[in-house]
Amino acid sequence: MTARFARPGRLIAVLAVALALQGTPTAAQAATARHDVITWGASADRMGDGTPDRSYRLVVRTSVGGDDLRIRLSNAFGDRPVTFDSVYAGVRRTGAELVPGSNRRLTFDGARSVTVPAGATAYSDPLPGRLPAATDLVISLHSPDAAGPATGHWMAMQTSYAAQGDHTAEEGATNWTDTVGSWFYLDAVTVRTSASTGAVVALGDSITDGWQSSTDLNRRWPDYLARRLRAATGTTVKGMANEGISGNKVLADGAGQSALNRLDRDVLSHPGVRTVFLFEGVNDIKAHTGVTAEDLIAGYREIVDRAHAAGKCVVGATVGPFKGWSEWDPAAEAVRQEVNAFIRNSGAFDAVTDFDRILRNPYDPERILPFFDNGDHLHPNDKGMQALADAVDIENLDCASG
Repeated sequence: MTARFARPGRLIAVLAVALALQGTPTAAQAATARHDVITWGASADRMGDGTPDRSYRLVVRTSVGGDDLRIRLSNAFGDRPVTFDSVYAGVRRTGAELVPGSNRRLTFDGARSVTVPAGATAYSDPLPGRLPAATDLVISLHSPDAAGPATGHWMAMQTSYAAQGDHTAEEGATNWTDTVGSWFYLDAVTVRTSASTGAVVALGDSITDGWQSSTDLNRRWPDYLARRLRAATGTTVKGMANEGISGNKVLADGAGQSALNRLDRDVLSHPGVRTVFLFEGVNDIKAHTGVTAEDLIAGYREIVDRAHAAGKCVVGATVGPFKGWSEWDPAAEAVRQEVNAFIRNSGAFDAVTDFDRILRNPYDPERILPFFDNGDHLHPNDKGMQALADAVDIENLDCASG
């Protein structure tokens, strides 16, 4: 169930002034205008120490199709520069094997290698050619000097591959004998597409990250939503980036930086983002650290304010039930109910999706419906993930466009 709220009236006036200053584009200009849009993303986090002379073959699933693929390499959590001397983009055939002829070298400011300073990111040059939607894109990268904390995403729910030495140019799977369940150094892929096309970013915790969904089958709820967006004819929002981190909190660092501290890097910095979908808070509540509903509401308001200041809409999702999980108690439940009342009724968000209503057992609303429960009484199974995606009103994701 989704409720919609109107944007502030002054936004209409601001848009009118902007159009007057810029002039109304001609039909030809509107037809040819293009921009970059994120087609895949994963939140950066601190990993273990990097390994020199190590290659990774990373499998990711695109959402929106487009031209001129670019990737973003991240050394956000590194304590020293890291060099990537060979980076390729290809299309997966099966396992670590690529479609013959698809593997192409990426460059950085025209060079074959790039050194990313500690705490920084680097975009590749555009790679000419078309990248379709729903492609198993494979980014192969090699670092000769990786050391110290690596940057990546722990819980990929996707099998990728690793090898010692530089095997990035190879399209076969022979040397890619090690499997990994994380993404290393890669945190975004973008494509160039129509300027009318936008993206939504899901900012969340383990439920968004996909824990307990089926590995290698792209059954996280943002994956199901990406399929709906791809098939929908009434929206220009086609990109989907999953910026969930298992265990993540709104207010405190721990399992990754808090949503507040990573908002700029993991969400607002990506091109083409039209809407932020915020589904987070259960970890703040169940941790019993003294976080009150007022504390969490203040965090939500800050995220909304910063997103609005960046010209994005924000859809808020209610926190789902978790009775039966070891950290549940009546005090935590009271906070959840108060927080959900704010999300539903305050008007702070541009729209609301009531995930609590979708997941809860109607006969015991503090618990997740058994049909959707993976067994731990907190995380949905594949059916639950699909139900969450189906509950999203796609029109609300397009709200910043008008």
